[in-house]
This record gives sequence, structure tokens and C-alpha cells, in this order.
Amino acid sequence: MDIRSKRIVVTGGAGFLGRHVVARLRRIGCEQIAIPRSHEYDLTREADIYRLLHKERPHLILHLAAKVGGIGANRKYPGTFLYQNLIMGAQLIEASRRLGVEKFVMVGTICSYPKYTPVPFQESELWNGYPEETNAPYGLAKKMLLAQLQAYKQEFGFNGVNVLLVNLYGPGDNFDLESSHVIPALIRKCIEAQERGEKVLPVWGTGRPTREFLYVEDAAEALVRAAEVLDTPEPVNIGSGQEISIAELARLIARKTGFTGEIRFDPSMPDGQPRRCLDVTRARQWLGFTARTSLEEGLEKTIAWYRAARQAAKAA
Repeated sequence: MDIRSKRIVVTGGAGFLGRHVVARLRRIGCEQIAIPRSHEYDLTREADIYRLLHKERPHLILHLAAKVGGIGANRKYPGTFLYQNLIMGAQLIEASRRLGVEKFVMVGTICSYPKYTPVPFQESELWNGYPEETNAPYGLAKKMLLAQLQAYKQEFGFNGVNVLLVNLYGPGDNFDLESSHVIPALIRKCIEAQERGEKVLPVWGTGRPTREFLYVEDAAEALVRAAEVLDTPEPVNIGSGQEISIAELARLIARKTGFTGEIRFDPSMPDGQPRRCLDVTRARQWLGFTARTSLEEGLEKTIAWYRAARQAAKAA
């Protein structure tokens, strides 16, 4: 699909990932991009979805809008995470089918994988068990949208594709400790502890679980590639293919931020899924995508951005 001449709607286009996706679309020559804002269109309401699609008449939709957060937020708002993600996606896919949208790119999540998926995660393992309990409602909502796209392809010939993203990080991330993911939370905690002269950094869990991370600009590249070349509703893992323990990550971020105190793990708090690391063979073969940014380089860029943002906020 030559997307440069297409009318494109990017839901969540003003968000963390969305801003990078929109920037990449513009860099390759896409000019007709609509970014619906939540105060104007509530995507949990069917009427608002139809109003949006009738106004913009998109050929292509990239559905990035989501209710997301770290372990704490998932434990606190499981019903909200399930309902809002499921209802937004299900209604938007149905409206897109009815109104003749040419292609729909759905952003899924590796939270949909079973708790004890063999590492590295292969897409064929997706239905072989129940997700890790702390984020199961969110993961199940996203998994049902994958099933919807597959069913719509079979019955209606609807062209919907699904990419499964690992944890993202990078400039513009959410650094609110109530709802952030692990990398921005650790960066903020390290910098604030350093500023206050604190000698101990508390970190949730045992530190033993592993995670995989993808720099947000790499994720944007993969999504645009999916819009251009992917032509199947079968899921595609998008990640770096590199695994790191939370303990190693915490030590790395401490070193990059200059925090020299003790990192103290709290085993009374949940660890989440024991291991996460993706098999990214499909992404390489089907999209021609390989992550470019190493974790160390990405962390340096993210820390520099956050320090600059803090300074700007203090000066304002």
C-alpha cells in the first residue's frame, strides 16, 4: 500500500507512541493525517467513532489509542483497562468495516501472551494459556481484538493487521509514578533520589524477572512498515529481541543517571510475568524490520530528554 497519498487517521496520535508515528508518516510524505483528540471524540462511544470516520473518510487507520500503565495501574484499574481497550477497538474495527476503510493497523501487546510462555515468545504460543494475572484484563482485551480482525478477514475480507509491541520507552514517555512503566519510573526515581541525596532506591519485586524494551522511534518505524507492507491478520511480534533482568536494568539506569546508592528490592510487591523476550523473526521476514537503537543508547537519549524537560518545567 502506497500510504503517502492516503487519508490517515491515527488514534492516540497525540500520545507517546503516536507523536513519533505521526512524525515518521510526515517524514515519508504523508500529508493527510487526522489526529482525533479525546476531548473531541470519545472512542468508547459508537456515535463519536462514526462522527470521526464520516468527517475524515480515512483510507487507513492506525489504532494506537489505549488505556495503559504499569503493574500498579493494571492492578488498580483492571475493569477500566479491559472495558476501554476492548470497546474502543471492537467498535472502531466494526465501523471501519462498515464504512469501507481500506486498511486497519491494530497495536496489540505482549501482555496477551500466557504467563509461562516459552522464551523467546513465538506468535504461535499466543493462545496456549492465560496471561499473567496483574495485566490479564488488558492483555485479554487486546487479544480479542486480534481475534476480531482474523474473523473479519475470514468473513468479510477486511484488511486488518496486528502488531504486538513490547514495552516502549523514549523521549516523551509517561514519567508519572502512579501510571508509568518501569523505565521512566526508574529514571525518575534515580534522578530524584540523587537530587535529594538519598542513599537507597526502592524497586518493586525481586529484580529477577526479565523484560524486553523497544525504543519508541524504532516502534514507529515498525508500525509504518506494517501499514505499508503487512497483509495478514496473523500477529507479528515487534521488539528488539534482547532480554534484560529488572535488577540489571535498575543498575544500568542508576549508572546512566549517576545514582550511586543502594538499590533495594521489595519482594512483597508483585514481579509480573517471570520472563519476556520475543522471537522477532516474523518482523524481520514480513516487515523487513530490525530494531536499530541499543538499550544503552536509548536510555541515554531518554534520560537527557527527561532532564531537559525537568529543567524547562522548573524554569516555567
